[in-house]
Amino acid sequence: MASKAVQMVFVVLDAIGLMGVIACCALPEWIVGHYGDLEVHGGLWMACVKRRTGLQLCETYESFEQISPPHGSRAMTVISCTLGILSLLLLFFGSDFTPCVQNQDTKPKMILAAGVGLILAGLLVIIPVSWHSNNMRNIPVLVVGVMLGPSIYIGFVAGLMLMLTGGLLCYLSRSSSSGGAA
Repeated sequence: MASKAVQMVFVVLDAIGLMGVIACCALPEWIVGHYGDLEVHGGLWMACVKRRTGLQLCETYESFEQISPPHGSRAMTVISCTLGILSLLLLFFGSDFTPCVQNQDTKPKMILAAGVGLILAGLLVIIPVSWHSNNMRNIPVLVVGVMLGPSIYIGFVAGLMLMLTGGLLCYLSRSSSSGGAA
């Protein structure tokens, strides 16, 4: 693979993308709605109601008796977080700047596995974010004041960052392993 500095950049990009996926999963900012003096925020795990006075009440969907987001979206974002963490560990320990793995033939394979994991993690966060934004686009016109929240945009950017990083890792890992054999 490329130099140690490039590998450090990939580790940093992976960590930033992973933080974005975790923020997208955890924050109740998938939907933002304004109803009179109320501001409603909905996420994967909870909904929050905030008054203009500053008083805010957040509860999980199980305690509210309302429709929660699809459980598939929750599962995909959690799996994306897990894959991102595992890929970060593979990338960190397989890089040339860490002496954790002594076998030099194993390091490119670890980096390639990290790249594939990052592509899958990015895809697994983009799918529920896309579903949700498509569902928001198709809501009736009667619901005025409901719009996409910041977590949707964070999820798109984090997913694209993870997929781009993973693709570049796969490309550079393959080119260096085939170039070194000649």
